[in-house]
Amino acid sequence: MRKVIFLMHISLDGLVAGPNGEMDWLVYNDELEKYAHALHDSTDAVIYGRVTFQMMEGYFPTLLDNPESEGGDLKHAQYLDKVTKYVFSKTLTSSDWKNTVFIHDNLAEEMKRIKEQPGKDLWLLGSPMLAQEFMRLGLIDEYWLTLNPVILGNGKPLFAGLDNQINLKLLESRSLPGGMVVLRYEAAAK
Repeated sequence: MRKVIFLMHISLDGLVAGPNGEMDWLVYNDELEKYAHALHDSTDAVIYGRVTFQMMEGYFPTLLDNPESEGGDLKHAQYLDKVTKYVFSKTLTSSDWKNTVFIHDNLAEEMKRIKEQPGKDLWLLGSPMLAQEFMRLGLIDEYWLTLNPVILGNGKPLFAGLDNQINLKLLESRSLPGGMVVLRYEAAAK
C-alpha cells in the first residue's frame, strides 16, 4: 500500500506561517532543497489543499516555458508537471494544470482508495489545514518536518484542532546548514 508522506516547514514553536501568512522566516537553502526533492524519486503524486494548490498552480507551470528557469525550481516544476495532483477542495472544480484530480467529499474513503492503487508514495505538500484533517483521520504515514531556528510567537499553528494523540517513531534527525533540523517520523501502528 502506498504511504502518505507529509513535508512541512515549521518554526520552533510549531507554526507554519506568520499572522498574515508570511513565510519569510523559512531558511531555504541548497541542502533543504536536496532533502525535500529526494521525494521526487519515491513519489508519483502530490496532495494539496485549495490554498496551497492555487499558490503552486500560479507559479510552477510558468517555469516550464521560461528559458531563464533553472535549478531546483525548474526541477520541481518538471516533477509537478508529470505527477498526479490530488486537490481536496469544496470549491475548485477544474484547472488547466494537467494531471489534476479534484476531490470534494469523503476524504477518508477517497484516500483509502488512492493508497490502494498501484504506484509510488504520495506527497502531502504544505496544506496545513488539510494536513490537520489527515492527522485527525490517521492518514499520514510519515512526517518530514523541517524545524527552522525561529520562534514566531504568533501565526498559523500546525498541530491545532487535534483531539487525539498521535504516536510517532523517529526515523531520522539531522541538522542542515542555516541552523535547521530535519525530523522524519513514522506514524506508530494503530
